[in-house]
Amino acid sequence: MKILLVEDEPKVAAFIKKGLEEQAYEVDQAFDGLFGKKLALQNEYDLIILDVILPHASGLEVCREIRKHNTSVSIMMLTALGATDDKILGLDSGADDYLVKPFEFKELLARIRALTRRATDAPTGEVLKMADLEMDLAKKTVTRAGQPINLTAREFALLHYLMRNRERVVSRVDIIEQVWETSFDTGSNVIDVYINFLRKKIDKDYSPKLIHTLVGMGYVMKENE
Repeated sequence: MKILLVEDEPKVAAFIKKGLEEQAYEVDQAFDGLFGKKLALQNEYDLIILDVILPHASGLEVCREIRKHNTSVSIMMLTALGATDDKILGLDSGADDYLVKPFEFKELLARIRALTRRATDAPTGEVLKMADLEMDLAKKTVTRAGQPINLTAREFALLHYLMRNRERVVSRVDIIEQVWETSFDTGSNVIDVYINFLRKKIDKDYSPKLIHTLVGMGYVMKENE
């Protein structure tokens, strides 16, 4: 498995790189945003770990640029900015997950395993359908009314979970456990943010609406109100 690490703090970068290589990951490294973007666009990676505050180009800028060219690679943001609004900015730029500094290395590993597992778990050749929405699990593509819809790896995993559980109400805790597969601040609104991302992409310009909220209970994917 090949990982790109973009981190400008030498001690932090060395610590992460050494730990990942001890786990048999292959790691490329960049210390600024511009070089990180160049590596990300020129090479194939299974995961990109991207610090938010970087010289020359911020992690948010780099993330947005990567997403213009590659919607399938998993991206994890590292940030010392722990406020919910800061996290949402990272997710809105196209990141699949975030980790607030300082963190324990075992948590980083757990998040990496969860992200990469989601990227490889889908059965080959299967296509999920609901109304005019189609999800091809082998090709990692989504269309609605025949129009392609670009999703990040985390958005794809969330939609996959919702479509697998169509007509069934799933709670925020269900989503955290099944899509994030790791410990999580259940008091944050990140799940709601991701649901809104999906709604904008697959429901906003189409009918019928497929993602529904049941106040105090969770979410359900169905064709009828």
